[in-house]
Amino acid sequence: MIYEVLLTEDAARDLESLYDYIESHDAPEKADYVLSGIEEAFSSLSENPERRAYPKELLSVGIREYREIFFKPYRIIYRVMSGAVYVMVAADGRRDMQMLLEQRLIQA
Repeated sequence: MIYEVLLTEDAARDLESLYDYIESHDAPEKADYVLSGIEEAFSSLSENPERRAYPKELLSVGIREYREIFFKPYRIIYRVMSGAVYVMVAADGRRDMQMLLEQRLIQA
């Protein structure tokens, strides 16, 4: 089965923020490289998205609805529902992911 991969508004904002940050603190070419890598990673989710790992921060509180894929050090957190993959978070894995995931996914 081929899944449609969709970005939530939050994930789209994440990508825009990541791009802007890298572009202003490094180089536009680096920002392009990172954005392309992240997009390629979540595009690969169209096949077998259930085979990816659960985020450890969510597993520790018993949540198994989300999975993740990496473009290191970036983490893409997503959920599979009704034949589609919804990308919920795209963030630098060096951030406080526990806090980010609690704010974005648990309290939402």
